[in-house]
Amino acid sequence: MPNETPVTIPYGEEQVTFAVPSPNLLGSFWPQPTAAVDDVAAEIRRALSAPIGGPGLAELVEGAGQVLLVADDGTRPTPTDVIVPLVLDALNAAGLPDARMQLLIALGTHRPMTEAEMLRKFGAETVRRIAILNHEPFTPEALVTVGTTPAGVPVTLNRRVLEAERVIGIGSIVPHHIPGFSGGAKIIQPGVCGERTTGEVHLLSVRHRVSLMGVVENKVRQEMEAIAERAGLRAILNTVLNAEGGVVGAVFGEPRAAFRQGVALSRRVYGVEVPALADIVVAGSHPCDSEFWQAHKTLYSAELCVKPGGTIIIVTPCPEGVAATHPGVLEFGGKPWDEIEAGIASGAIHDLTGAALTLAWANARERASVSIVSGGITDEEARALSFAPFPTVNAALADALGRHGAEATVTVLPFAPDTLPILP
Repeated sequence: MPNETPVTIPYGEEQVTFAVPSPNLLGSFWPQPTAAVDDVAAEIRRALSAPIGGPGLAELVEGAGQVLLVADDGTRPTPTDVIVPLVLDALNAAGLPDARMQLLIALGTHRPMTEAEMLRKFGAETVRRIAILNHEPFTPEALVTVGTTPAGVPVTLNRRVLEAERVIGIGSIVPHHIPGFSGGAKIIQPGVCGERTTGEVHLLSVRHRVSLMGVVENKVRQEMEAIAERAGLRAILNTVLNAEGGVVGAVFGEPRAAFRQGVALSRRVYGVEVPALADIVVAGSHPCDSEFWQAHKTLYSAELCVKPGGTIIIVTPCPEGVAATHPGVLEFGGKPWDEIEAGIASGAIHDLTGAALTLAWANARERASVSIVSGGITDEEARALSFAPFPTVNAALADALGRHGAEATVTVLPFAPDTLPILP
């Protein structure tokens, strides 16, 4: 139609195109177009040669008998297949043979990675050279309790982290609704902590009731950094990626200092000026597409730029469904905030991490109604989460425009999980 604007957004490995009435469209907003470096390996080597706030790699591992690399999992696009072999080579040059190194996958409470997924994520060279192990957040024998944080959160850590003489974290820095930004100490918490520790820290964030997305200094980050220090995290190598997954830059060094330098670059990439709050926000989940446990991140950037009483339309493939390791969220995820809190207080809800995220979903639903377009989530599952299911984006938009009126404004966030809206 001549008075409609076609909009295309990523949908897993495919794309979805829908039409928005042209007068209603405030715009389509995504991370700043930022050129990737020409040579990723050269950028990683540069970062390793320019430590921030701490010793270089050779000095860091001097005298160490066992080094543990802790790296993010397959739900994250960090190019670990390039990074890890370079780190191994640098450690070899510092005098450590491959036999004295292992890699622990920072799953948090995600499902374990298969051998095939490890091969894709870390590359054939890494798989050949060192042992790669899944974190086990629900296995008591794999965990050690090491006291409490300043806020009273009990800390359980993967015992391999505590047994290693040096721990180095590998991940990426993007806006995140729990600690403000991913990266840095987040590779330890939630990456290699027990489920209760992760649940308690997540609850600290969501009970704030205002999203911490994009806020660098906050109580959740303080807790994570205290836990990472307890775990012995001595250095991080973090990348900043653009919307296409290309490496824009890398930082290496002392976890607090290197992280904050990386955040400055991340904010320049992902901070997006949005002119005004919209009645309707269409939010694509890319690159967090695998299950709703990842795709829920669409809610928080959308929440920042939707009017109170508006509508958020989540567009996500979710081929693995709602939450493989947190199936209970279908039982309580659609309840109001107060009912979820009551379930936590009474002990009826045991999954604290699941409860924390469903509190965040309840908070978003208090601000706006939520519709969902997903090939991987059934209508029944959507309704169990108090989301309105629709077969297409066009159908969801027509419903929202019918409720909000012909003058309703529409904002589109094609890469919502990695977009940090900045309002006037």
